[in-house]
Amino acid sequence: MKKALTAQELYLDSVRRTNRNVRFWRIGLCVIFIAAWELCARYERINSFIFSSPSKLVSCFGKLLMEEGLLGHIGITLFETLVSFVLVIVVSLIFAILLWKSRTISQIVEPYMVMLNSLPKSALAPLLIVWLGANYKTIILTGMSVAVFGSIMNVYTGFTEVDAEKIKLIYTLTGTEKDALYKVILPANIPNLFSIMKVNIGLCLVGVIIGEFIAARRGLGYLIIYGSQVFKMDWVILSILILCVIAMVLYLLLDLSEKFYRKRTL
Repeated sequence: MKKALTAQELYLDSVRRTNRNVRFWRIGLCVIFIAAWELCARYERINSFIFSSPSKLVSCFGKLLMEEGLLGHIGITLFETLVSFVLVIVVSLIFAILLWKSRTISQIVEPYMVMLNSLPKSALAPLLIVWLGANYKTIILTGMSVAVFGSIMNVYTGFTEVDAEKIKLIYTLTGTEKDALYKVILPANIPNLFSIMKVNIGLCLVGVIIGEFIAARRGLGYLIIYGSQVFKMDWVILSILILCVIAMVLYLLLDLSEKFYRKRTL
C-alpha cells in the first residue's frame, strides 16, 4: 500500500512538473518573440514601418483608445461574432434534429450541404451586401455562413452515431421519438457540441471580419482594411493581435464551460 502511494505521489509530481514546464515555455516563447521583434525593429534588422514593433503598438493602442474609439470597434466585432455564433448553434441544432427525424430528407439534402460547405464564403459576402445592404445584419449573416453548413453536418453526424441499442430501449419501454431525442440523443452529444462550438467561435469571428472588410464602417475588420489602404500598418497589426486575443479568450471560456459541465456530470 505504501509503494502504491509513493508511486502515485511520484506520478502526480511529474504531472505538476510537466504542467509548470509547459506554462513556463508558453510564456517564455511569447516573451522571447516580443523581445526579438522589438530589438530587430530598433536596430533596423526589419522595417519598422511595415512590421511595426511592440513599443509602437503600445503607443498606437493608447492613441486609438483615446482618439478613435477602439473599445467601440472591439465591441462591435465582439457583438457580431457572439450573435452569429449563437445563431449558428441554434440553426445547427434545429436542422440536425429535422435531418435526424427523416432519413429521406437527410439523404436528399446531404449533397447540397456538402456543396454549400465547400463554397468559398468570401464569395457570398458581396451578394449578401447587394441583397440586404451594408449593415450589421449582413455582417452577422456572413459570420454565420462560414460556420453553419459544416456545423449542421457535424451535429447531425453526432446524432447518427449514438448507440442504436439505447434508442431501441426507449422505444421498447413505450417511449416516443421525443423521449429518444431528449433522453438519449441530445445528452450523448453534449461533448460533441462543445467541440463543435470551439471550432465555430473561430469560424464566426473569421466570417465577421470578412463581412467587415466589405460592408462595415466600424469594427476591427474595418480598422484592418482602412489601415492597409492608408498604410497605417500599426493599426493593421494591432487589430490582428486584438483579434487573436479575442479568439483565445472566447475559446478559453468555452473550454472552462466544458470542464464545468464535465465536473457536474461526474
